Amino acid sequence: MTDIAFKEWTSMSDKALEVHIGAFVRHHRMEQNKTQDELAAAAGISRSTLSLLERGETITVATLIQVLRVLDQLQTLSVFEVKDTLSPLALAKLQKEKRQRARGSSKKNEHREKSDW
Repeated sequence: MTDIAFKEWTSMSDKALEVHIGAFVRHHRMEQNKTQDELAAAAGISRSTLSLLERGETITVATLIQVLRVLDQLQTLSVFEVKDTLSPLALAKLQKEKRQRARGSSKKNEHREKSDW
């Protein structure tokens, strides 16, 4: 892709991120030996739109998804998965509410006669 290994995504400008995404798309297109025309037609977009994407220009998220789908790279979207997490306070509260012991049957209760009440 690129010679630069980015470790701090937050320090990159929006433009640098767009260029990085474009390089990703170009790399995978070339790796699959597809022309811009072929990929654009398969994704249902114009070649000029694909060219904009590869150059790091602004495109829509829908366009990016279409291109990633054709390139079989939708797994890259897994980083957007939302996972439910418990705060430490909520976890402690759940642990407190959990049963700590099992109560066996009491021998006193076994010998009691049932009342008619």
